Amino acid sequence: MIARRLGYRVMLFERGRHPRFAIGESASPLAGVLIEQLADRYDLPRLRPLSAFGTWQRAYPDVVCGLKRGFTYFKHETGHRYATKPGRSNQLLVAASPNDELSDTHWLRSDVDHFLVREATALGVDYLDEVTLDAVEWHVDGTATLSGVRRGSPVRVRAGFVVDASGPRGFLSRALNIPERGFDGYPGTQALYSHFTDVARCDETPDFEPRIPDPGSPIPDPRSSIPYPIDDAALHHVFDQGWMWVLRFGNGVTSAGIAVTESLATELRLADGAPAWERFLARYPSIAAQFADARPIREFTWMPRVAYRCAQAAGERWAMLPSAAAFIDPLFSTGIPLTLLGIERIADAWRRGGSLDPPVKTAEITFAEADHTARFIAGCYAAFPRFDAFTAYSMFYFAAASFSEMQRRLTPERASGGFLRAADEAYVSAMRELSPAQNPPAADFFARVAGATAPINVAGLCNPALRNWYPVDLEDTVRAAHKFGLTPGRVRDALEFANVASTPNVSGNRGDRSPDVSSGTRLGR
Repeated sequence: MIARRLGYRVMLFERGRHPRFAIGESASPLAGVLIEQLADRYDLPRLRPLSAFGTWQRAYPDVVCGLKRGFTYFKHETGHRYATKPGRSNQLLVAASPNDELSDTHWLRSDVDHFLVREATALGVDYLDEVTLDAVEWHVDGTATLSGVRRGSPVRVRAGFVVDASGPRGFLSRALNIPERGFDGYPGTQALYSHFTDVARCDETPDFEPRIPDPGSPIPDPRSSIPYPIDDAALHHVFDQGWMWVLRFGNGVTSAGIAVTESLATELRLADGAPAWERFLARYPSIAAQFADARPIREFTWMPRVAYRCAQAAGERWAMLPSAAAFIDPLFSTGIPLTLLGIERIADAWRRGGSLDPPVKTAEITFAEADHTARFIAGCYAAFPRFDAFTAYSMFYFAAASFSEMQRRLTPERASGGFLRAADEAYVSAMRELSPAQNPPAADFFARVAGATAPINVAGLCNPALRNWYPVDLEDTVRAAHKFGLTPGRVRDALEFANVASTPNVSGNRGDRSPDVSSGTRLGR
């Protein structure tokens, strides 16, 4: 759609047929602001409502999504029912929005992807589904011919630029024989997942009922101070050798799956599918209770290798989106924002440079962000057996994510730190040095993480008095105004404006036109 707005002719190939199943379903606050900014920058008003739950529900109630108020984590022990420990030391709740209106979303990809394809064709994109691409041939003039088959008939298209969004081990990786490099020091993991109906809510299950805090705790009864309904979130069940996701959509369907280390995958015989799922549930009684009445509505999908990183992500007249160049793990919902950042970089190169060729730096940034994220996730896996270390180390993500979102809203001209502060050498160094994958966390681990994240902590994180429950309090951001180079009044005014902003006009022009977008040269092709 951005390429169409920049004046290009666009051909979109789909191997399958929409609507179709896909994972990569959980968005984030950073994803929301990126959708807003891309929609505004490239005159795509019909995409802007996808940035938040409230606007999405009003604009597109028939495009199914789910409410994601935050990130919920429960730590489980094999063979034991879950019970809240003193100080809530075996759980973590981090709110991502102050209310449902501004909440993030889970994307039912069959609905959302189908919606996006319809929007693209309405803008004049030529679309062919059920296409199997076989080869790409480069010509002396820099163009490429893609060839394949559609329903038994040959397909050949000549293009000035190729963007690969086909996922790990996708088309260009195969056609160009690009080797798989992998991530240094990253554990081997496998995944098993499906979609279900009739999954019980944790907040209606006695095992997960919030508990009164310890005597003398400075916080009130948790029943009145819980940051958000624990199931209206990206809910994670964590155990020593992996974790489980539970994402609820508004139509009664729940996405659930496990990502586990190779040793546990072998023990569960994950390749067996449904029987392996039952063997997993038998290990964790409280998770089994949540899924006691659940029914899978599709076959289980087994991923024998979750993480992927290729050796090259761009070349002359071609580029991979981050989702095709590298994939790590969905533990912190990193896939959608990483890919949106890649889209932003490629589009910005086209817009500013007047050229179809993005700079090599585009690929370098993609790999720098992916490698940095992989080191963080590896540290989280190493910390799972010690949940206190996991909750502390997770603050590297939550501090960076909240700062990046607010920086893009308040001072977008300074938003150059990269995903998870990948371009901040001091932050990268601290995260690497403190990784539980490198060294066992010491007694002062929490304090050291708090110190390392302090320069960008604008969300009241790393506060022991909150006992692992972190609400959204915009006054935390106001008090941190100096970290953005702003005054508290300026930040308060900006946040108040954002909170009362009305629903954007979504009946915008979808016709085939090429506006003079932002400050770049329009490419009239």
